[in-house]
Amino acid sequence: MYLQELKLSNFKNCRSAELHLSEKINCFVGLNAAGKTNILDSIYYLAFCKSYFTLTDKQNIRHGEDFFAIHGDFHFDNEELHTISCVQKNASKKSFKCDKKEYERLADHIGKIPLVMISPYDSDLINSGSELRRKFIDGVISQFDASYLSCLLNYNKALQQRNRQLKYFSENRIWDSTLLEMWDQQLIQNAIPINEKRKTFLEEFVPVFQKYYEIVSGTNEQVAINYNSALNEKNYQDLLAESLNHDKYSTYTNVGVHKDDLLFLIDGHLVKQFASQGQQKSFVVAIKLAQFDFNYRKIGHKPILLLDDIFDKLDDNRVGQLVKLVGDDHFGQVFITDTQRHRIKTLMDNTIVNHKIFNVNNGEITSDDE
Repeated sequence: MYLQELKLSNFKNCRSAELHLSEKINCFVGLNAAGKTNILDSIYYLAFCKSYFTLTDKQNIRHGEDFFAIHGDFHFDNEELHTISCVQKNASKKSFKCDKKEYERLADHIGKIPLVMISPYDSDLINSGSELRRKFIDGVISQFDASYLSCLLNYNKALQQRNRQLKYFSENRIWDSTLLEMWDQQLIQNAIPINEKRKTFLEEFVPVFQKYYEIVSGTNEQVAINYNSALNEKNYQDLLAESLNHDKYSTYTNVGVHKDDLLFLIDGHLVKQFASQGQQKSFVVAIKLAQFDFNYRKIGHKPILLLDDIFDKLDDNRVGQLVKLVGDDHFGQVFITDTQRHRIKTLMDNTIVNHKIFNVNNGEITSDDE
């Protein structure tokens, strides 16, 4: 599967673009803030129905305009061609369609366009709080397991309702254990499969990640990802009972899979505290390449790979090694952004892989072929 054509209108700083793409490697070159990353983000939109960087859709409308539109023609392995469209207007909710047919639920689209993005912002996966790491594992599993996504959505709805109930009890100085138990049962019903699927995922994922870390870092350092969850040690119903008084006073549910975390380790030490910047970068890149590999194995399609400005602070040998790796037949379509045209031109001149180079300047995109 690959993206054959991309059309943009009023998306971020791009007024209009119509790009005919290589089915293998596409490079976007330009200065910082020229709009290279915006192109990758538009492709991310077509896979996940949202931006990789911006929480509010309307913030992606070009300044002074009242809508943005993204259209992508995807060529699937079965030779079918499908057009995915996302339109956001200032005055209405986001519209997301496949072949002009609107989705009733955005969740129904997730997994149809497998995609992995590697960005400088991924360092937050190590340095930020546990929420980002949960989002990572949830995002990976949801791409190939619709039942997991369903459990996750149901769990989050029940969690929100339970927290509202706790707050209502506190504000009105009343208590009704029957009402709370109803939400407890919904939490338990969905938390158990979430916990089990996360454990199963990591058992399969970690060996793949370890292989890529060795390739990317060129070292024999021992790396690991451990799943930290209270549900690994105790029954969830018991945990909720033990936490009840705490929940009463905090008006918040303090135990559950929404508190889980991933521990990133290198030679037995936390990466966040003990790893160098180079080790951290290798760790994150290896995680994302393993995500690609894992999704490919699960769904049988090569995900699209987006590499956003990841060559910064990598030596020339590492850069060449990484480009050679993603140019291999194991990987499918790849999108790369870089500020250094000479570097990209040299790398592409030294490869026989089909490729295109695009120049980006203040939202305007031109191809070397033009």
